[in-house]
Amino acid sequence: MSWLNNWTWPSRLRDKGIIGMNRRNIRYIGRYNSRRLYPLVDDKLKTKLLAQEYGITTPELIGTVTTQFGVQHIGNMLAGHNGFVIKPAKGSGGKGILVIEKVVDNQFVKPSGAHLTLEAVERHVSNILSGLYSLGGSPDVAIIETLINFEESLMAYTYEGVPDIRVIVFKGYPVMAMMRLSTAASDGKANLHQGAVGVGLNIATGEALRGVQFDRPCFNHPDTGHDLASLVVPQWDTLLNLAAGCYEMTGLGYLGTDMVLDRQHGPMLLELNARPGLAIQMTNGEGLRRRLDLIERQQEGVSVAERVAFAQHHFARKSELTESPDTTIASA
Repeated sequence: MSWLNNWTWPSRLRDKGIIGMNRRNIRYIGRYNSRRLYPLVDDKLKTKLLAQEYGITTPELIGTVTTQFGVQHIGNMLAGHNGFVIKPAKGSGGKGILVIEKVVDNQFVKPSGAHLTLEAVERHVSNILSGLYSLGGSPDVAIIETLINFEESLMAYTYEGVPDIRVIVFKGYPVMAMMRLSTAASDGKANLHQGAVGVGLNIATGEALRGVQFDRPCFNHPDTGHDLASLVVPQWDTLLNLAAGCYEMTGLGYLGTDMVLDRQHGPMLLELNARPGLAIQMTNGEGLRRRLDLIERQQEGVSVAERVAFAQHHFARKSELTESPDTTIASA
């Protein structure tokens, strides 16, 4: 039986505890996420300012551009910064994010090696303001942040991009996690739909469980060739505590937290999502339903540290990456 058929039989999906969009939207998002709180996470600038209030580390803010008049001052704002990231405050799916790795002879160099002029950077910011990348095409704000110098031990697992960690947090409990690794196919972006590799992570330890690219099992990074079985996320407990603390910060019961690891500052919050996707179940080889059901039975008022410890105890998993490809596919 093919790997695809193993997943597509309805009884198979139920046995694995897979939840679909309808259940996610009605049972969890609709019940636990008040719509009045959505602006806190749909706007990355509001998320950043809120995180600062709660002591949750985020990339340093260089500045913002709110009007077309302000675009002409980009050069002055960027002076002295050898690397930075420009992103739309209301963007989604990684759209509109421009990463500049260094500046050479007044040229802005992307991770791919492509060079941009100041005029090209200004044009990109102008497009952000016009709503080209925002949800619903509404006028937007351009956020300029310092470049993340990601954890050196993770460099072999990514291609021309920063790997990030998505943690699903339910009622303050981290219930499932994955790392997204950029590839040549994904153009250096950590987007699974574009070809990034998704690696399910053991909530207990931060160790890799299984890898997936284009909905197929993946055992090595397609560009670097590095063995995914050796992947372990550093400072895992700190990262989980930061993710779990986003529950108190936002008041949202069902939440996707996107984290990165900076070599100097450690785990940092990139952004939050009130409607996190469901591909994390594929990367983990397990559905969310059993974990969510267990959390719903827990009492309220539990501390962040206790919630993290509970998740690490109850959601520990054995890696599939050390098994043969045939065995892993059959067990999916």
